[in-house]
Amino acid sequence: MASKKFIVEVEPAIEAKDGKPSMGPVYRSVFAKDGFPPPIDGLDSCWDVFRLSVEKYPNNRMLGTREFVDGKHGKYVWLTYKQVYDKVIRVGNAIRACGVEPGGRCGIYGANCAEWVMSMEACNAHGLYCVPLYDTLGHGAVEFIICHAEVTLAFVEAKKIPEVLKTFPKAGEYLKTIVSFGKVTPEQKEQCEGFGVAIHSWEEFLSLGDDKQFELPLKKKSDICTIMYTSGTTGDPKGVLISNNSIVTLIAGVHRLLGSVDASLDSNDVYLSFLPLAHIFDRVIEECFINHGASIGFWRGDVKLLIEDIGELKPTIFCAVPRVLDRIYSGLQQKISSGGFLKSKLFSLAYAYKLRNMKGGKKHPEASPLSDKIVFSKIKQGLGGNVRIILSGAAPLAPHVEAFLKVVTCSHVLQGYGLTETCAGSFVSLPNEMEMVGTVGPPVPNLDARLESVPEMNYDALSSKPQGEICIRGDVLFAGYYKREDLTAEVLVDGWFHTGDIGEWQPDGSMKIIDRKKNIFKLSQGEYVAVENLENVFGLVSDLDSIWIYGNSFESCLVAVANPNKQAIEHYAETHNISGDFEALCENPKIKEYVLGELTKVGKENKLKGFEFVKAIHLDPVPFDMERDLLTPTFKKKRPQLLKYYQSVIDNMYQKINNRHFVEHLMCVSKQSRLDIFRHFIWVSVFLGIKNTESAIGITEKKKGSRVEQKASWIGGSFTKKRKP
Repeated sequence: MASKKFIVEVEPAIEAKDGKPSMGPVYRSVFAKDGFPPPIDGLDSCWDVFRLSVEKYPNNRMLGTREFVDGKHGKYVWLTYKQVYDKVIRVGNAIRACGVEPGGRCGIYGANCAEWVMSMEACNAHGLYCVPLYDTLGHGAVEFIICHAEVTLAFVEAKKIPEVLKTFPKAGEYLKTIVSFGKVTPEQKEQCEGFGVAIHSWEEFLSLGDDKQFELPLKKKSDICTIMYTSGTTGDPKGVLISNNSIVTLIAGVHRLLGSVDASLDSNDVYLSFLPLAHIFDRVIEECFINHGASIGFWRGDVKLLIEDIGELKPTIFCAVPRVLDRIYSGLQQKISSGGFLKSKLFSLAYAYKLRNMKGGKKHPEASPLSDKIVFSKIKQGLGGNVRIILSGAAPLAPHVEAFLKVVTCSHVLQGYGLTETCAGSFVSLPNEMEMVGTVGPPVPNLDARLESVPEMNYDALSSKPQGEICIRGDVLFAGYYKREDLTAEVLVDGWFHTGDIGEWQPDGSMKIIDRKKNIFKLSQGEYVAVENLENVFGLVSDLDSIWIYGNSFESCLVAVANPNKQAIEHYAETHNISGDFEALCENPKIKEYVLGELTKVGKENKLKGFEFVKAIHLDPVPFDMERDLLTPTFKKKRPQLLKYYQSVIDNMYQKINNRHFVEHLMCVSKQSRLDIFRHFIWVSVFLGIKNTESAIGITEKKKGSRVEQKASWIGGSFTKKRKP
């Protein structure tokens, strides 16, 4: 069988010349081999996306929120496209009544909700820059964004208003009006009056424009519709300027892609909105749904209740980050393990049979209909029963999780890749292509992609296995960084956006992300980590001479390798009766615990977020040096070489962390469940021929007064947990 190819070459490779690295051929999607999809007729702006759907689908359900009756959340209550339109017109008139003119900036701060979308659409209607405000970028980000983007009016979730008030008096230079999505307290009104700022409840604000009617300005494709702030490697967030053209181009590309693989969106589709609208991923997905007159239901804001929201809404498309899908995977594994020997065996056989058929080329509905009906239907019902596409983005999804979910959810599980600067989805894997597991698929059919060699990291775009920095060209690209032409010029060169990510073309035209050129990465929950900045913070610990921090997108936490200060460590050991020479002290768990404590203390003093703390450390008595190729001649860390040198150390630290999490789970379940998990674990190991499994896990209990002390031990560590009996 001839191998499939999902890309076509449109420009040849370029050899290295005049100090510039070589560049691989330019490719685009095979679905765009005869040209990119033309713009959708009449679709020149984000406002047109909504306006045209209101005309076409006025009575379709648009925005849904779970009703709250007698202290309980019930069914979803819906606003139609026409009802939302009428409110958006009122919001727009109220904004203009507050003196905000076209081209002005409106901030939106809070969890996804109907008011968020209505505020965004009002900005679209009046040619205003929608500026999402959010605090995950670090301490003081909300204040920075308000001042940098010159936000004059901000829509704010009620519980976030205290955070906004902390930005005064500095933010008061620009911010003149605050609108709560809920109510406003008398204390908040008084506080705002002191700053010379007007504050309104949602209903109060809507009435401000009821006796006024403002003309909607003409919108052009080139107009900026949003400034979306994203992490910088160090320093302040960067404001990414996104035009109407970027979003309508992406919509046309998604339409072509889904149509080409028989997975088109339509007005019957239902989407669960829980990924932050402040990020480009969710924003463009919702624009695509609005374009088709489809329905968007909002979660309640609690990840522990997410499955319940899914069960009530019954979405057809489910977009998530790997962290959420990992939780679903872990939950399913636990249910399977506790189901008893026969059920576990039946599941394993059904899974192996269907997976083999899917790998053999069968589409997932045809791979094993009987298994779907008897074994996997309950899992499908657990996701509401209607999900047909699960899309993962923001960070890499582990291949074993992706393959598992493809089989058991009875839906397409696709992995995508993109950046705020490329208007989200730039690559996405395709339905029924098992060879694409572990990749982000081929390019979306509205852009060109190529690799640029990175000689200093030994990545060659012209080799038989093309590797290099992923570069993207097309109308989906951003218009630049707001007020930062210098940064724009660094990443936009001759029309090509340099992503900073290292990719590897696969034989079928899929892209595999293998590294990152910049020293910034995401953890598995999608949070950015600016590693150089953290090393500067943790470098304040006087007991350390040097520290290298590591994390990756398949793990949820950071680990570190450090060179401790010999004098300081020996002094601490002496004062705490810890014996041994310097090398032995570096291996001593008590010393490691002390150093981790010092790192945590400095992290708290510098207001680091939870995911920025180091969870395990290896102390190397030998300083990082040039002899081992760990430092440059100017003493900068060579990160790829550090990872290669300490790979086994890193793997061991993560293994211990993961073992601890596993055992913590075991200590929280019943004795019978624990035995079932062990039995299934051993059976699967034998069935699959896995050797060297860490099955030596023991849990002992003994009473101490009024408490029960549980001690768990396993290969590589142990810990104790105390609880009331």
